[in-house]
Amino acid sequence: MNNQKEQTQDKLYPIMQYFAYGHLPEHLHKISKPYGDLAIQMAESLPSNAETSVALRKLLESKDAAVRSKVAK
Repeated sequence: MNNQKEQTQDKLYPIMQYFAYGHLPEHLHKISKPYGDLAIQMAESLPSNAETSVALRKLLESKDAAVRSKVAK
């Protein structure tokens, strides 16, 4: 994705910053990447409204739970 499009999405949906996965170790990168990819697809294809924000928030909650599951002892 180009940087200008990414910045536009971040302005519309600040939550997008939490879907970044490049900084994660490889074993967590594999878990987080599909969520980040889906978040981008949603931000690009859904209308900019409250329901899209809710959908992104719930996707983030799911991603966070999946990552925590992977690191749980």
